[in-house]
Amino acid sequence: MEPGEVNEVAIEGCSNLYYIDTGMYDTAGYGAAYILDADRPAIIETGIGTNHEYILEALAEIGIDRGNVEAIAVTHIHLDHAGGAGFLAEACPNADVYVPAVGAGLLAAPSRLVDGTKAAVGEQWQYYTEPKPLEDDRIVEIDDGDTINLGDHELDVYDAPGHAFHQVIFHDTENDAIFTGDAAGIWLPGPERIKETSPPSDFDLEGCLADLETIRERDPNVLCYTHFGPREVDDIDAIVDEYATVLTEWVKRVNAKSDELEDDEAVVEYFAETAELPGVWNERKVRAEAILNTRGVLASLDDE
Repeated sequence: MEPGEVNEVAIEGCSNLYYIDTGMYDTAGYGAAYILDADRPAIIETGIGTNHEYILEALAEIGIDRGNVEAIAVTHIHLDHAGGAGFLAEACPNADVYVPAVGAGLLAAPSRLVDGTKAAVGEQWQYYTEPKPLEDDRIVEIDDGDTINLGDHELDVYDAPGHAFHQVIFHDTENDAIFTGDAAGIWLPGPERIKETSPPSDFDLEGCLADLETIRERDPNVLCYTHFGPREVDDIDAIVDEYATVLTEWVKRVNAKSDELEDDEAVVEYFAETAELPGVWNERKVRAEAILNTRGVLASLDDE
């Protein structure tokens, strides 16, 4: 799948749902946004703002007028999920923007969010664009237990704060699909592999494991990963257990290397130099991802 390409989610029992490769970080197969062609059409996840035109072009390809989009929903306010919200809201003037309540203010006045993102992603900031602030009257704050009514579809909202305190997941009950945000890790559809995501500054292992139990309890038919794409669920227990193991073992590896080297920058450099994902993304992105995830684990260990 190439940046800008839009595909229908071709999983039995799932209908009117599409996903777009947003070309995030100039990398194919890393960032996805979703369009639900419901009675009240919705965009779910918005990318980093760069290439937000891909989402607008996808609306046209699917046959949805921008003025008919009624909902833009983000799982959390990290800019790789919410950075395009202001641009899309401007282009879709009748859409409400659904944002987890604890983070909504940072999308209305994003300067602190930008500063935090720059500190976290380092040189990857070159691939971002400054987010467009959301007007207060366009924001609908959502919390655990809320439902976003899209007419013939509903998105049930569940807290999932392990990855970030402002993260939720959405359950499209009609399609039995969960939009995972980062709560279920990073899905690599080519090698069919699940990979950890543990960025600073809010990563919490026990919280992430609890979020996986929230997904297990929903027992969905489809997992819609922002990173990257839809995955049919044959056995939710196996998927949840696999990611719980991947994430737990990753934290153990970073902890052990930290004990060995006793220097955070040396630990970061070790995992950056040894990171490999043959046939996936590119060397630059693989290295950057390792740096980000290592820093997140180290920060969480410092907080213990």
